[in-house]
Amino acid sequence: MTTTEETGRAYTYADLPGLMSLMTGDEKHGPAATSTLDVLWVLYDRVLRVDPRRAADPGRDRFLLSKGHGPMAYYAVLAAKGFVPTDWLPGFGAYDSPLGHHPDRTLVPGVEIGSGSLGHGLPLAVGTALGLRAQGLDGAAVWVLTGDAELDEGSNHEAVAFAGPAGLERLHTVVVDNASASHARPGGIAARFEAAGWSVATADGRDHEALYTAFTAPHPGRPHAVVARVEPKPA
Repeated sequence: MTTTEETGRAYTYADLPGLMSLMTGDEKHGPAATSTLDVLWVLYDRVLRVDPRRAADPGRDRFLLSKGHGPMAYYAVLAAKGFVPTDWLPGFGAYDSPLGHHPDRTLVPGVEIGSGSLGHGLPLAVGTALGLRAQGLDGAAVWVLTGDAELDEGSNHEAVAFAGPAGLERLHTVVVDNASASHARPGGIAARFEAAGWSVATADGRDHEALYTAFTAPHPGRPHAVVARVEPKPA
């Protein structure tokens, strides 16, 4: 098996399409995956304090992929950053592959939650942030990536409403908005989080500098949400 650590190769963003092309087969959910590619890369390359050599470090940041039904981009980024061998990618979705159509935290190094059932990631992130705060692990940030349509789920309504008043400053949500939500919201996605007491930023989901600025915006005493707008999902 080949890993970035074993070869000494440093993968870049330009390598990601090639890594994704290694994953073939049915049920790839290609648009769901590619919509998240830039967000994932900026997070893992410039924001998250995670390291495959210290994947169990209690003080690490936690990244939770709630949008787990399109994990190809996630797997490509994990491979580029040395969490999983690139040799695993061609087996994506096969019976004996650890890389399933939904990520499994017991099989894939660096994965924090099993996901794919929409609406679970943000409530789990709230619980994770509460647990870290209770343990005094105040340096660890919690990040969760959701889709805009996923916010239609009632469990997310409750998580958003709770996190603001609870002052979960170490909680961050990235909403990849590809205009696939079924229910319109007055004022849009950002207004919904703002009404619940969150800090909110909106950015072009393909502009890496804009994403980085939005991700790192200060938000003392409040959770932070970033709405990353990308091209609409194909009909």
